[in-house]
Formats: sequence, structure tokens, C-alpha cells
Amino acid sequence: MRPYRAVLALALFLVLFLVQACGSGGPPAPAPGSGDAAFRQLAGEVLEYSYKRNPSNATYLGIHTYDRQIADYSAAAVRADSEALKAFRNRLDGVDAQALSPEARLDLEQIEHTLDGMLLRNDVIRGWATDPDLYSSGIANDAFVMISRNFAPPEDRLRSLVAREKLMPNALAEARRNLDNPPRVYTEIAIEQADGNRDFFDRDVPAAFADVTDPALLADFKAANGAVVAALGDYKTWLQTDLLPRSNGSFAYGAQTYSDVLAADEMITTPLADLLSVAEADLKRNQQAFADAARQIDPARAPAEVLAEVAKDHPPAAELLAVTQGNLDGLERFVRDRQIVDVPPAPPARVVETPPFMRATTSASMDTPGPFEKVATEAYFNMTLPDPKWPAQEQNDFMSRWYRASISNVSVHEVWPGHYLQFLYAKDFPSDVRKVFGAASNFEGWAHYCEQMMLDEGLHAGEPRYRLAQVQDALLRDVRFIVGIKMHTQGMTVEQARDLFVTDAYQPVSVAESEAKRGTADATYGYYTMGKLMILKLREDYRAKLGAAYSLKNFHDTFVRLGPLPLPLVRKAMLGETGTLF
Repeated sequence: MRPYRAVLALALFLVLFLVQACGSGGPPAPAPGSGDAAFRQLAGEVLEYSYKRNPSNATYLGIHTYDRQIADYSAAAVRADSEALKAFRNRLDGVDAQALSPEARLDLEQIEHTLDGMLLRNDVIRGWATDPDLYSSGIANDAFVMISRNFAPPEDRLRSLVAREKLMPNALAEARRNLDNPPRVYTEIAIEQADGNRDFFDRDVPAAFADVTDPALLADFKAANGAVVAALGDYKTWLQTDLLPRSNGSFAYGAQTYSDVLAADEMITTPLADLLSVAEADLKRNQQAFADAARQIDPARAPAEVLAEVAKDHPPAAELLAVTQGNLDGLERFVRDRQIVDVPPAPPARVVETPPFMRATTSASMDTPGPFEKVATEAYFNMTLPDPKWPAQEQNDFMSRWYRASISNVSVHEVWPGHYLQFLYAKDFPSDVRKVFGAASNFEGWAHYCEQMMLDEGLHAGEPRYRLAQVQDALLRDVRFIVGIKMHTQGMTVEQARDLFVTDAYQPVSVAESEAKRGTADATYGYYTMGKLMILKLREDYRAKLGAAYSLKNFHDTFVRLGPLPLPLVRKAMLGETGTLF
């Protein structure tokens, strides 16, 4: 899951780690002057620095200046990065916000909070010292963005990839120098992803360049790629034999850091106890809605039994991608016909299998062209399939998550009118700041909001199986909200979190385990429900403000066009005040 922070399309979980990988060097001297022009110059310097510190994110965005580089994973680079970010932050503090236009003031607050979040991850959360998957899945992402779309001729992209691959073994060497007593679950995730990462380089990367014929280039690639495959194999062995036995650290942020991250990333300063009350109240509402939908399907059975029966109606694993692809056209027609929101012209999203380095922690995601991309237009809806090496029953159990009503709900979230629609607007966002930086409670909140809104507007004509699926996903997000807070501030264990996903969100054990693991690192992944609830509150306040002039389409058009600002800033832009968020 990225539109605008790093790689939602490549899974938000991974992205929140990747922003910690950084470049070196500080910002240039302050520019003279004040007002919008001087601020935009400073903002441009911050953005350019962000491309240097995370070259693969720049590649995704459509900035191809750094295609031959990867992030500098060394501890020295992290220290230099923090100093550079602090220097930029000090310069932003010197900007006179009152001398700026309203649009520029929104961007100023956005940049300030983004840098605060980056500093927290460098200096307090310190994923570079605690998360071994940051390195191995990080270099897989460095390669993935070079093959995921055709932004340049294959020979040119292969030359850039070779340059990157020559830097990758050193990134894994930096991991061995940097990692110090990580949480055991982090090391286990890295081990779980290791074979997929290695196989990705061994099979998928060469296949992406099957049409290249230059013998010298191919020989260079074979050597560089082989070295990465070997380094990843050695890295897995080191993880298993050396790092895992000494992985005894805690993943928990603690209450202060958790609050600081929410304030930096989302501009949410609500006390944690109040947020937990909001989450638990929404869980109860959705559990009642789940029971009501189940009763409509079969009043003689318990809700969990109804879900188990509905979940049997899933396509075979080999047909999942094709079935989902066929579902998208109908969703797009509904959005257009019902005047849900303006839909810009766009190529269809292609449904494909999730990249290997994301499969342990994500089941679906959207990968679209970056807002600055001029050539490539491919858009991919990633779906995770069961491992074909698993026993048949295990594969069938896995596929129960992809029952047909669930496929529709996830397609709403990822494609129409969820993330894909947001991405289509990205190139026309009001500023480059909003094309690069964004709040997860905005973009994930929007996609989660759309799941409920589309059914409320008549999608599937009230068929209760679809409401059951929508509410099951809402329960999943409610439990994320709850366990994120409790695991990081109240001592909840991964096992207790897993059990809560099973009992309170009706999730299969395999999903529950993945979700609990994700929450150890993606600590604030309650932003799905936070965002949805804030958007629903904003919609009602906006309706009250506009009165007879209000329309749902106008609300949606206005919201999406503003870009992925933290929702308190969206409220300020749409209502003139921040007001009550929930």
C-alpha cells in the first residue's frame, strides 16, 4: 500500500521502513526573501533531498535522476540524514506562515509534519538498527521499481539496475553492522520473506529482461545479479544462525513515541485513551452490523457459521486474478453512472500477483505510475495467492479469504473508487509537496470509507453477502486500531493480537497471524479506521455547511482534489477550521 508518502502500492508496511533508509549531505544555505516564492524554493529543496535519500521512491514517482543509486544504509548516513532533516526543519520554522497563501500554508504544515515523522523513525524508532527486513526487502524493492513498468527502453533500465545491484551486497553488509538486538518477530519476518526475495532476483528479474540481447550488458547483469542472489542466501543463513538467537528486543513504541508518531504523521493529537474508546465503540457497531447481515443470509446460524458458508464461494487460486479483473469494469460503470465522483481518463488497472517481498504482510495493494511519470502508464492491482507448494487443503483455506463478495470489497478499496482513483488525480494535485508526501489516514481512510459508501449508495442492491464482506473488513480495521495501541502501549503480545483478529474480526488464523505481525512495525495502522471515521464526520459537517448546495459528488470531488493532506488540514481547507475530528 502508497500514493504519496513512499510506496502504498508496494505496501505501506514496507514503505514506513524504507523512508528510514537515507542519503547523506546537508541542505544548501537558506534562500533570501519571503512569501510563496521563497517557500516554494525551500520546499523544492526538501523534495529534491527526499529523492536523493530514497532513490527508489524517486524512481516510483517518475523522477529518474537517481535510477542508478540506492539508499545509503550505513549508520553514518543515518546520522547525516538526521542532521540534514533538522536543518531543513529549522529553516521551515523560520518561514512566516502569515505571509503565505492558504495553499502554501497547508503545504508548509504538511512538510513540517513529514520531516518530524522522518526524524522520529531515524532517531527514536530506529528501524535501521532493529529491522532486518528493511535491508533484504528494501533491495528487492530497489529492483522491483526498475522492472514494474516500462518507463525507459529495457536496455537502459537494465543498465541502471546493474548499477543498483552492484551496491546491494554492501547494503546487506551494512545490515550486519547496524542490527542490534531486534525484536524476534522482526527477524522472523525477514527470514519468512528471504526465499521470496532471493527467488525474485533469481527468476523474476532476469525474466523481465528476456528481450535484451547486448552480450556485454547481459554478462554484467549476470555477474551483478548472481552476487545479489548469493548475498541474500548468505543473509538468510546469518539471520537464522546469528541474529535470531540474539533477537530479544521489544517492538513496542511506548505511549509517548506512539503519540508523537500520530501527531507527526496524521496531525492526530487525541489522547490514546480516547482513541481506544473510539476504536472499541466502532468495533461494537460493526459487530452488530455483521450479526444483522448474517441474520439476513441465514437467521438459523451463528454469524461465524454464516461467514464460513459464504467463504466457500471462492474461485480456484488459478482463477483469482481473472475473476477480479472481470469485476473491475462493473465497479467503474457504477461509479460513473451513479455520479459518485469524477473519474479522469485512465488505462485499466491490471490484476497481478503480489511481488514476493510483500507477501508475508499484505494481501492486496495498488501499484500505479508515479505523479511525475511521463512514459509508463501501467497500473497494477496486486493480489496475494497461496504458495503452490502448500498442501491442497492449506491452499483452499487460504483462498477462503478471497470469497467473491470479499473480492468486490477489496476491489472497491484498491481500484474503484479507492486508491486507483486517488492516484489518477495525483498528477494534478495543487503542489509537488502533495504529490510526494501524504497522510495514511487520508489515503487509506478514503479507500476504507469507499467500501461502506459504495454499498450505502446501492452497489449490489442490498445483497447481504456483500455487506457481510464489507463489515468483516471494517472489523479487521477496527481490530488493527485496537491492537496497534495495545501492543505498543499496553503490553499486548503478538499472540493476543492474533487471537483478537480471530475472535472479534472473524479472520482466518493465517490472516490473523499476518495482521498481528504487521502491527509490530506498522504501529499506527489504525489509520484506516481513524481516517474513515474522520471522513464521515467531515462529510456531515460539510453537508451542514453547504445546506441545499451539498451533493455527495461535490464532497468527493473536493476532497480528492485537495490531495493527501492530514485530515485536520483537509478540514481547514474545506470548512475553514479544524473542529472535532471524530
